[in-house]
Amino acid sequence: MRIVYFLTTLGVGGAEKQTIALAERMAARGHAVSLVVLKHTEEEWPVKLPVLRLNLRKSPFGVWRGLRFAGNFLTLFRPDLVHSHTFPANLFARLLRLGSARDGAPAIVNTIHNMYEGGWHRMAMYALTDTLSDAVTAVSTAAAERYARLHAVPSKKLSVLTNGIDTAVFVHDRARRSRVRKQMLAGNRFIWLAVGRIAPAKDYPNLLRAFALVKAEESDTELWIAGEGVSDFSKETHVRMLGLRRDVIELLDAADGFVLSSAWEGLPLALGEAMAMEKPVVATDVGGVRELTGKHGVLVPAKDSEALAAAMLGVMRMDRSSRRFMGHAARARIEMDFSMEAKADAWEALYERTIQERHK
Repeated sequence: MRIVYFLTTLGVGGAEKQTIALAERMAARGHAVSLVVLKHTEEEWPVKLPVLRLNLRKSPFGVWRGLRFAGNFLTLFRPDLVHSHTFPANLFARLLRLGSARDGAPAIVNTIHNMYEGGWHRMAMYALTDTLSDAVTAVSTAAAERYARLHAVPSKKLSVLTNGIDTAVFVHDRARRSRVRKQMLAGNRFIWLAVGRIAPAKDYPNLLRAFALVKAEESDTELWIAGEGVSDFSKETHVRMLGLRRDVIELLDAADGFVLSSAWEGLPLALGEAMAMEKPVVATDVGGVRELTGKHGVLVPAKDSEALAAAMLGVMRMDRSSRRFMGHAARARIEMDFSMEAKADAWEALYERTIQERHK
């Protein structure tokens, strides 16, 4: 197959990371793959594949220019399928269908990565342009149900295909753990790690309130937050703001537990990576979190700092063998149900079905 992936940006986020990983996996399987990116950001994931950057401007002329340029590229590349991710790229991919001959246009698959991709006007735009896509997927059942309930996407057109984790890369390493803890001067403290950029969805104020309660009862602990824009978010000495990090695997190895305090999510990639790294996880029960953790995480209501603190303290007060068992079970779940290789098989099958339906 010839596949083009459309992304809004290559910014350091879960949706972008997942899309790049999928694209590279498809290229490794022998498909011809290219990426089209609508906008530039300062910090980006590295990509080994060809990338067309549209540098789209928010104006009617800028959008028209971008559509024309992207359309010319598709004419040259001749893809069988376009797979877009997140609202701006999904809408852009749909608009490319306008004016295209049905027989010559590629199949279009849109993926929704979050419970919330905007207000009513975006939902209306999804509904109004629905006929311009061939298939729509969501990363969790919770997200799919919400978009169907809002009539943004017809339920018969929606399917769920969850994120995948590269279990060959996210593997616990004792030697690496010792080295990183020494470098970070962690000592014997219990280290909680949170990963994600500063944004309302991540609800870091909730986490900071919860950790203050944890610290009051268990002083020998520390919270590390790794994510873009977090360096000035807290001045507490027991909270280490690490900023944007490219070494999340190393940080996960060094940590003793992973915590997610989000107000809403689609299917959080960092949580799945923590599970693959055998970390006990505490998370808010939002979006697809329960679908990801199953019985192998401690879940609490969103925006409840006391419940989050109690769950964190509960994990800290487990004996080491219990925490180790919890981590082993979490990894086993990821290997069985969320491995990147299995997800690539599922995407490949979906692509083939969509292309066949397109050309009936």
